[in-house]
Formats: sequence, C-alpha cells, structure tokens
Amino acid sequence: MSVPEDHPRAESLKVREKIIEGMHNSIVAEAGLIAHGRGEAFDYIIGEKTPDFAFKQQEAAVALLLLAEKPVISVNGNVAALCSKETVELAELVGASIEINLFYRKAEREKAIEEVLKEAGDIEILGIDPTYHTYISELSHLRRIVDKRGIFSADVVMVPLEDGDRTMALRKMGKNVISIDLNPLSRTALWSNITIVNNLIRAFPEMIEIAKRLRGKDNIVLKKILADFNNFNSLKETLSEISKGLNKLAKGNLKDPTKKLK
Repeated sequence: MSVPEDHPRAESLKVREKIIEGMHNSIVAEAGLIAHGRGEAFDYIIGEKTPDFAFKQQEAAVALLLLAEKPVISVNGNVAALCSKETVELAELVGASIEINLFYRKAEREKAIEEVLKEAGDIEILGIDPTYHTYISELSHLRRIVDKRGIFSADVVMVPLEDGDRTMALRKMGKNVISIDLNPLSRTALWSNITIVNNLIRAFPEMIEIAKRLRGKDNIVLKKILADFNNFNSLKETLSEISKGLNKLAKGNLKDPTKKLK
C-alpha cells in the first residue's frame, strides 16, 4: 500500500506497512502485528516522541553494553522488519553479537530474518545453527532455545520487544538485561536491569548516536553513568511523567478539533 505523504498518520502507517510486509516475507509472525498495535497505543500516550526519561535510559543501556565482556542483542521478527540496519550498526559500535530468538520458531522465519540482517551488514548471526543450541531450563516454549556462543554465555543481553518470562529467566541466570518496552508496567520492564520506555524505531537510532559519543570514553565515565541509574526509580519517574501529561490533557490542554466546524 502506498501511504499518502499528507495523511495525518503517514509515519505510523509507513511503519505498519513494514510490519505487514515483514509478515508476507515470513519475517514477522502474525502475532507480531498484534504486539505492534499494542505498542503503538502506548506510544500515543508518551506523545510519539522520545521523552527525557528515555534518553537517560538509553544512555545507561549503551554504557552497560560498552562495559560488557560479552554483550548480545536478541532479535525477533518485528525488530528485523523495523530496524535491521540499526541493529547491525549498534552491534558493531558496542561490540555485541546478534542472535535470532523466536517465540514462533520456524526454519523459514529464521532464514528470512538472517537474510535481512546480513543484507544490513557483514556480521555473523547466531541462534540458527542447531550445532550450538542449548536451552534455558526455566522456559517451556521455543524461546528457551539459545546459542551457546551467544545468549547462553552472555553477561549482557539486550532484548527489544521481549517476552517477560524470558527476561525473568535471564535475570535468574545472572545476566544483565536491557529491554525496550513501551509498557512501563510489563513483566519485562519490571524485571530488566535497564528498561527503555520508547519506540524501537526511535530508540535504536538514538542509541547509535549515544554509542558514537561514549565508545571512546574511559570506563570510569561509563561506570558513573550506571551508578547514577536505578531502573525501578526510572520506571517510577516514567509513570509520573506519563501521569502528568495525561492530567494536563484532562485539565484543559486537550484541544477540541470540532470547534473548527462551528
């Protein structure tokens, strides 16, 4: 579908089209469309722009990735459809591996996602070679399958668009988890070491710029950024700012567009 540039929701519709195209190309699972719509609803609430609290969350996330000994970025179909180039660029900047990990796991989907990622950059993709498969014992679904060279042995795992139970399992394995989740009350958000409450399509490009700025910094600077960050306090600040914004609208800042008709 061609999206008219003058449509008031043009950018949002373009993103939806990427997700739909990804589904037709076996990259996105059908349930991924539902997940995208749910996230889009939360994005409305934060104003469809990156809030100040998210910039702090993103900076802490990049600092953690740069300090990690073995960081891994976990990729599912929605991430591949929306941010394949940005995923590869961020991974290269912070020295992270990329691993495909799917709830609806099919060989056809794995291959399609691998091809999209490899088109984005010359980087090894983990998670699809059965030779290196092992399991997260606490999980019963297919996301329990992980790569011995990647998520299983990583110290930091970035899990954009994540299932809460896997975040919980990874934390119990002693790993540091970074998530991107527009719902600050999800299990994923509450269990992560660092939760980025922002839209993936804004968060990744912004994290790339942060990584370019921080990658040459001394570890003391990076550790200070992490020391000043507390995820639970950050989530409380996030909820407070969301509440303030909604209250402002309820108290009179909400504009009535129908007045133009009178």
